[in-house]
Amino acid sequence: MSRVVICLLRCDLRAHDNQVLHWAQDNADFVIPLYCFDPRHYLGTHCFGFPKTGPHRLRFLLESVKDLRETLKKKGSTLVVRKGKPEDVVRDLITQLGSVSAVAFHEEVTQEELDVEKGLCQVCKEHGVKIQTFWASTLYHRDDLPFRPIARLPDVYTHFRRAVESEVKVRPTLRMAEQLKPLAPGLEEGCIPTMEDFGQKDPVTDPRTAFPCSGGETQALMRLQYYFWDTNLVASYKESRNGLVGMDYSTKFAPWLALGCISPRYIYEQIQKYERERTANQSTYWVLFELLWRDYFRFVALKYGRRIFSLRGLQSKEIPWKKDLQLFDCWKEGKTGVPFVDANMRELSATGFMSNRGRQNVASFLTKDLGLDWRMGAEWFEYLLVDYDVCSNYGNWLYSAGIGNDPRDNRKFNVIKQGLDYDGNGDYVRLWVPELQGIKGADIHSPWALSSAALSQAGVTLGETYPQPVVTAPEWSRYISQRPGGSPHPRGRRGPAQVPAQHKDRGIDFYFSRKKDVC
Repeated sequence: MSRVVICLLRCDLRAHDNQVLHWAQDNADFVIPLYCFDPRHYLGTHCFGFPKTGPHRLRFLLESVKDLRETLKKKGSTLVVRKGKPEDVVRDLITQLGSVSAVAFHEEVTQEELDVEKGLCQVCKEHGVKIQTFWASTLYHRDDLPFRPIARLPDVYTHFRRAVESEVKVRPTLRMAEQLKPLAPGLEEGCIPTMEDFGQKDPVTDPRTAFPCSGGETQALMRLQYYFWDTNLVASYKESRNGLVGMDYSTKFAPWLALGCISPRYIYEQIQKYERERTANQSTYWVLFELLWRDYFRFVALKYGRRIFSLRGLQSKEIPWKKDLQLFDCWKEGKTGVPFVDANMRELSATGFMSNRGRQNVASFLTKDLGLDWRMGAEWFEYLLVDYDVCSNYGNWLYSAGIGNDPRDNRKFNVIKQGLDYDGNGDYVRLWVPELQGIKGADIHSPWALSSAALSQAGVTLGETYPQPVVTAPEWSRYISQRPGGSPHPRGRRGPAQVPAQHKDRGIDFYFSRKKDVC
């Protein structure tokens, strides 16, 4: 009897370094690569009911699924696509084919994904079908960690990083077959749905976007080729990574990593090759440093389970969070009256992307300046981010809210100082908050501090053309120029992607988002 293996693909939408496909190739006569559009992914978020998957990420996902199908077809296979819960789809396929010997998939760590795995195990048990699972979502393999059991995982990233870097080796990428085993005879590949099938419109690409890229493994590999080998941008990544405008200040790998379109181990091997053949410096290391942050948040989710979604966080802190929907609307719409915050939130809404530096600031502003429930921000990011990854998103929001893996108590970003440091001329704010374009230089970061004459000359009327700030923090005053004109801040000569030397190593890279693409 022919052996049929169903390979359920979820956040592993690639043909390279894919252990599920690799195993199936050696253990089946027919291989069925399967992707399911799970209707539960298109409902509301858990606490506040925002749409779970917004238009930017949905388009990126559809592109990634289409790209993987095209890649698999070149290898003599294809990607079977179905709409439905994976456990139901797999049950139907087992019944239809009658000769399924195994169902293989990569393991996930958070509750909704684990519930799917539990359902799959039940279906396979009922039908006498073997379950074969693998761990493949991180740079360092779970089974190689020096922390066993996972409850011994350090609660401080630096302790984790030092132990892993000194004691663990990255496993090599898998050599994949040029040609894959075919589908079982008579099996329809199924249609890839459209944006309209999910009740969404294809978003218009904003010309200001820092991520004008398409989904899929092909584009991910092109991006790495561009960022490493064609331009050598990786060699200056540590200096440029806190930029705000354009494609090339960061790697922009995160959206592809989130869907598994590129393997972190492949990135690691390419970094090692680059260091051998071109140069090894702090920048090339820093890419691995941030891949390790991504690993760490996944292992934190493995350790703490549902607690990463808890209001009290990992530290069980009782904080009187507010749920002021009017304040939250100001934040999410980019109408707080604080230009650096508003520019970042408008970029997110328009493009599905925001810089690492921006994410740190808007999260700190929501939790520390507005005192709003951190989960409101986390779920809003879940809705809009093209690079949404459950572990990184919630790990970073917990960190920002002061209830996660931060060894320092009461960390708070001074959003005025941050704007002056990283957008000294105000070019980024002018790009996204055009109603303030008439304000010259660094004074754009605090329009409420300008004289009425200066505002009038700039064509700005606070409370009408641009909001009064919804909150002001006392620590801002040290960095607000009270000059009546619009003379630039002393640091204002720096370009928007320039990073002051004393800030280059400051802060967590809020949501592992540094990527670039050639698309």
